[in-house]
Amino acid sequence: MGRRHSLLPALALPCLVLAIQSCASRQSQADPDLPRPTPAQLAWQEAELGVVFHYDLHVFDDKHYQQGDNRKTPIADPDIFNPYLLDTDQWVLTAKAMGARFAILTASHETGFRLWQSDANPYCLGAVRWGDGKRDIVAEFIASCRRFGLQPGIYMGTRWNAQLGVQDFKVTSRSPLTQARYNHLIEGEVAEICSRYGNLFELWFDGGAYGPEQGGPDVLSVFERYQRRGIFYHDHRRADTRWGGSESGRVPYPCWATMPFDGYSRFDHRLAKEGYALLKHGDPEGGVWCPAMSDAPLRQHEWFWDEGDDHKVRPLKDLLEMYFDSVGHNSTLILGLTPDRRGLIPDADVLRCREFGVAIAQAFAHRVGVTTGTGNRLELDLPGSPLIDKIVLQEDIARGERVRRYRIESHEGGRWVALAEGSCIGHKRIHRLAPRRTDRLRIQITASQATPLIQTFAVYGARDR
Repeated sequence: MGRRHSLLPALALPCLVLAIQSCASRQSQADPDLPRPTPAQLAWQEAELGVVFHYDLHVFDDKHYQQGDNRKTPIADPDIFNPYLLDTDQWVLTAKAMGARFAILTASHETGFRLWQSDANPYCLGAVRWGDGKRDIVAEFIASCRRFGLQPGIYMGTRWNAQLGVQDFKVTSRSPLTQARYNHLIEGEVAEICSRYGNLFELWFDGGAYGPEQGGPDVLSVFERYQRRGIFYHDHRRADTRWGGSESGRVPYPCWATMPFDGYSRFDHRLAKEGYALLKHGDPEGGVWCPAMSDAPLRQHEWFWDEGDDHKVRPLKDLLEMYFDSVGHNSTLILGLTPDRRGLIPDADVLRCREFGVAIAQAFAHRVGVTTGTGNRLELDLPGSPLIDKIVLQEDIARGERVRRYRIESHEGGRWVALAEGSCIGHKRIHRLAPRRTDRLRIQITASQATPLIQTFAVYGARDR
């Protein structure tokens, strides 16, 4: 009996090998070597909508914000900083009412002032009378985010520092520090931000960051030491996301999540061509996952608060168009919000954010059908022929962007009628339609890199009155 048992595995081995090879072949066909997001990138795309709060000393200097001047002219007295009603809970609740799922704070910007208690840099909240020199806005902001369920991120500036005379990453003749000491200071600041406040959703470097190869600080190694689960945006070596080519809050269609090279901030010559076309559209054949951000200030052309500019808050209609042309084009939308001298989001901005959140919710409140599936054709029955006006498509991007061309058709009067077509689906593609009735829809995928994996095929419409 023992001999017979010992022979069975040997006899079965060739069949087992063939079965494994066959299975591996099928798996290879189903799951090719396509670029895929990291868990952090996937979470960032699934978040879809976030905010960035811009706050700095020049909110208090009684001057209209001028970027070129603020990058070069030091603010003599940091004690002008006095947000006497500062309430980061109010900031975060405003973002949450808009539907944001993450929030980012400018912990340091072009003046050089730091919004936390820094041991590395004395030009910080420890140097002002406000809060008896003891308050830490970074800590308060992150606590507010966690209290109300938003993912916290931090924005830092290394490229410009008016107080230390740093211009375009480099110390100048009026700098009190050598380049080496400045680099060490920045590394110390980044270590404080990355090690003191828990996990960060994103660390965003204003204008990118020069690394050691360009004579700058080694911020990437600090980030990777403390924040292995977050988004790094960005330096010449690593870019987990990309700028979408404008500050309009929109990207053109198509907008692929892939790029042809890692760390797009290497300033590859292709980036600037044809009006940043590569940043705007991505590259469907690119080998690196690097999805696009669409950013814009809520106040037209103003990232920072200026007195008397409530009229610059964008109209609700513009914000909705922005949403459909960013989130609906496979991009993550980040809106800039501007706390005022009180330390609060202004009333006009709060109201518009609430209106925006309500409008988005209402636009997708009436889902009349949804399905999911694998393969080149997917149909969706709609009993009662409801009135429809939006179609939402999503791929399972955790396994790559597979679809290259598709067509959506409506069954009407016993025949199929073309409704829409496209190329990129990615995380989300939203089609808006003239209202119409139909009892069935189908999507036909006419080109793909591998077996299409449609995570969502959803239809929305207005309620019949």
